[in-house]
Amino acid sequence: MAIRDFLVSRRARITPERAGLPGHGLRRVAGLRREEVAQLAGVSVEYYIRLERGHCQGISDSVLAAVARALQLDDAERQHLFDLVHTANGAPSVRPGDPQPGAEVQPGAEVQRLLDAMTDAPAYAMNGCLDVLAANLLGRALFAPLFAGSPVNQARYLFLDPGAAAFFPDWRKLAHDAVAMLRASAGLSPGDERLAALVAELSAQSRTFREMWAAYDVRTRRSGVKRFHHPVVGPLTLTFQSLTLVTDPHLRIAAGTAEPGSESETALRLLASWAAATRTEGLP
Repeated sequence: MAIRDFLVSRRARITPERAGLPGHGLRRVAGLRREEVAQLAGVSVEYYIRLERGHCQGISDSVLAAVARALQLDDAERQHLFDLVHTANGAPSVRPGDPQPGAEVQPGAEVQRLLDAMTDAPAYAMNGCLDVLAANLLGRALFAPLFAGSPVNQARYLFLDPGAAAFFPDWRKLAHDAVAMLRASAGLSPGDERLAALVAELSAQSRTFREMWAAYDVRTRRSGVKRFHHPVVGPLTLTFQSLTLVTDPHLRIAAGTAEPGSESETALRLLASWAAATRTEGLP
């Protein structure tokens, strides 16, 4: 049960001291007990236990908000809890503007033309399964090792390609973020067959993925810094911004920029020149 697993994992990480409760005596469980969460949320123990067991009928959003505060959930975790409960109650889990895990961009779509117009920044479009569905020329050049395989999927590359750790110096952080984003997508669309197949594939082939998936961390896409060791131009560091398209709300576009005057900016310009020179031959 996803609700139970999520709530158990969140209360296990909070000590009584962190929650402002007395921490004396022998404790048989890590983190908070159910009755302590109920106390902090201002609900009865029986009511909270019913929620943790996935019996969500009649549980209001105000109660969910109180539980989220008691468990000190961040924005992504809070929304994930709401998604899980609303889905269990039969309500639509996808909110207006949210990406759908299996959404695809067709060749020649407006999204591709938008990406192609962004000539000075590597940019790509990605769905909730972390499939890279479209990219501009510089984006394909930057992520050339990913495009060497098919389908192009960030999570599959991170966990199954032996060269991923060398390409991404901060591999563990990026891998953890990828798993946490897949968790968020699973909360939005728990019946998505493509997402379930991807999770099953990665679980079967990667012990690290299984361990990270079991941690039940949740994250949404955001801005952040990525470091690369590119096979053509060497090390570079880029800041990526992610945004949802109004015309295609099931997709997000991410674009990266380098610090002005930095070595990374020089490397990015070299990469753009290399990409333009090899365009007629086709990038890997």
